[in-house]
Amino acid sequence: MAAKLSTKAEAWVLFDHIVSRAAPEGEHTNPWLPGPNGQLAFKPDYPTLERLLGVPLHLNAGTQSGVPALALDVWISYELRRAGFDLDRVWPRPSNPRILPAAVAALIKSLPGSLRTQVTDRVLKKSSIPDVTSSSAAILGKNYLKQVDVIMTDWTTGPELLISTKRMDSSYGKNAPNRIEESYGDAKNLRLRHPLAALGFAFGLRSDILDKEPRTADWLFDLLAKLGQEDDAYHATCLVLMEYADVAALPDAALDPPEEGILEPGPEPEDEVEDVPVSVPETTIDQIIEWLPKVTILLDRTPAELSPDRFLAAIVTRVLNATPVNMHEEARRRRASHASR
Repeated sequence: MAAKLSTKAEAWVLFDHIVSRAAPEGEHTNPWLPGPNGQLAFKPDYPTLERLLGVPLHLNAGTQSGVPALALDVWISYELRRAGFDLDRVWPRPSNPRILPAAVAALIKSLPGSLRTQVTDRVLKKSSIPDVTSSSAAILGKNYLKQVDVIMTDWTTGPELLISTKRMDSSYGKNAPNRIEESYGDAKNLRLRHPLAALGFAFGLRSDILDKEPRTADWLFDLLAKLGQEDDAYHATCLVLMEYADVAALPDAALDPPEEGILEPGPEPEDEVEDVPVSVPETTIDQIIEWLPKVTILLDRTPAELSPDRFLAAIVTRVLNATPVNMHEEARRRRASHASR
């Protein structure tokens, strides 16, 4: 990797390559399949998720880097594109800049050749242009701005989908109360201002909690399920239960500090602006991906009400049910292609 490249910028190089290989030339597979009893089932791409989750382990990226949870963000946005939603409306995007309003993307595409090239180059070379692009998305809730990890929005519709992600790989008893408390507050703040938006919460958890702290695991699973059942919380919640070897374990953060709650309006602080991913030889990236630490998603140990399959199906369906039939036509076509089989 290039010198002075931040851990997150290194991660983006690998994340982008993994997602690109999963969707060659931007062609995504259809996640909808016939399920039991004639019901439609959303089949997530778990192999891609497992590769993405291997990236922070390879980089030995601690919680403070933001990379461990970012792997979940990248995967969820990828799954939403598999569902048929537009890549410029689902953030983070699969290329820099991660946050680019669809209207701006459409304007760039409409420019004449030379001008389009100049504007595109400027956008690509900067991770954040005040009031135009950004490396992360913050949205106003009932009372304060809150960073949202995965979002789908457009100026004509407002926010249609808001998903928060959290991840915990160690110190479960110490960190779990903070994560749950933050999640309840975030849900109420966002839902009260955006009641029609599909509101979701995805929680990544290392599977060794099942052996080290089984009572904490039961408590977490119960509260995660309830977060997706209450009228003023999330519409759907999910658990990504990750198994990987101790030799690949992330640095123990001991007690994670609470994540930011109230954000002041304005441009991103200078020290939070992302590095723009650099060009790395494809053979080098392929070799790294080939030897990423192995991560396995334990679906058989995941409660049914918290399964990623159910979560993604519920979120996508809610978005489609809350919009007219002449919107999100590709997402509707993909879902309908298996509805009658």
